[in-house]
Amino acid sequence: MSDPVRIGVIGVGQIGKHHLNTYDKIPAAQVVAVADINQAEAQRVAAAHNVPDIYSDFRELLKRDDIQAVDVCLHNNFHAPVTVAALQAGKNVYCEKPLAGSYIDAEWMFNTAQQTGLKLHMQLSTLYSKETRAAKYLIDQGKLGRLYHARSVGHRRRGRPFVDGYGTSSFVQKDISAGGALYDMGVYHIASTLYLLGNPNILTITGQTYQETPIDPERLAKSGYNVEELGLGFVRLNQASDPQHTMTMDVFESWAIHMDVPEGSLIAGSEGGVKLEPFGFFTNVGDLELNATANLDSFTWRRSAIRENTDAEEGSQQHWVAALQGRVPLLPTAELGLKTMLISEGIYLSTRLGREVTADEVRQNSKSTAIKL
Repeated sequence: MSDPVRIGVIGVGQIGKHHLNTYDKIPAAQVVAVADINQAEAQRVAAAHNVPDIYSDFRELLKRDDIQAVDVCLHNNFHAPVTVAALQAGKNVYCEKPLAGSYIDAEWMFNTAQQTGLKLHMQLSTLYSKETRAAKYLIDQGKLGRLYHARSVGHRRRGRPFVDGYGTSSFVQKDISAGGALYDMGVYHIASTLYLLGNPNILTITGQTYQETPIDPERLAKSGYNVEELGLGFVRLNQASDPQHTMTMDVFESWAIHMDVPEGSLIAGSEGGVKLEPFGFFTNVGDLELNATANLDSFTWRRSAIRENTDAEEGSQQHWVAALQGRVPLLPTAELGLKTMLISEGIYLSTRLGREVTADEVRQNSKSTAIKL
């Protein structure tokens, strides 16, 4: 086993606490410092996790040459400036999703990582689910054939942050979060769908966002709610290796809707198709149509029993630490996150203009939402 990875965590709010709880369960991770402007909370959280050093200014943490990586656990519009500062200080960066509050800010982060030669990884827990891993296995085995359509689905019947009882109002204020359902939860489903499609290029996007479900007036006044509760989209894509073959993806991401659970995410190919939730594989043998279920627990157990470094498949932070130790190649979550920003911002732009937009239009119209600390 390689030496433990020494990590600094920036932000000890709800997400920071969750990340620290996970690091406590990873023997190869050693959190040596936290930074937060709330010193009292930083001290309390550091003590709970046996973290020796505390900073009120994250820049002081970045000056340490004994820290290999930092974990950015801040609200969306703070991601880009802190991540870029960390990369420029020589630190590998693990960033909470989404990558940033706008495409241009995410691109700044991605390009800085490329220029510095350091690792940038986005928290994307859906990549490590049993369903995604099994779907990827079937695709890699060629069981779906030539992929041509996908569906990205996320559903909450009534689960808007703060106004429906969960989380803080920062999640529903555009000047902090930059977006609603698409940025908060859509990134999980859109990015993992792009991953299963082979990380394709984005060509065009059309879509619409909504805020129609009533909110308790008092809660609405307190929240400053000004983001979408439902995002819908249709995306055209292709692979650099086969630009003439256009693929499509439709997007349905709900924080709140008067509807029960819709059919989940899926990938369709020329030889077969796969649904993620509930998991199923569909194919034909001549005139015989086959609908197959799978023992996902057995699948994941067997892979861990017969392969090395399978701890890197257990979760996002586990994968991050294993990649920093050089035991596995880093999954392209930064690029997936960048393309997800392109799709989400494309849906916003399409809503505003009332028409389909190209990927280049989104890039040209993207405005920074970054808040510098």
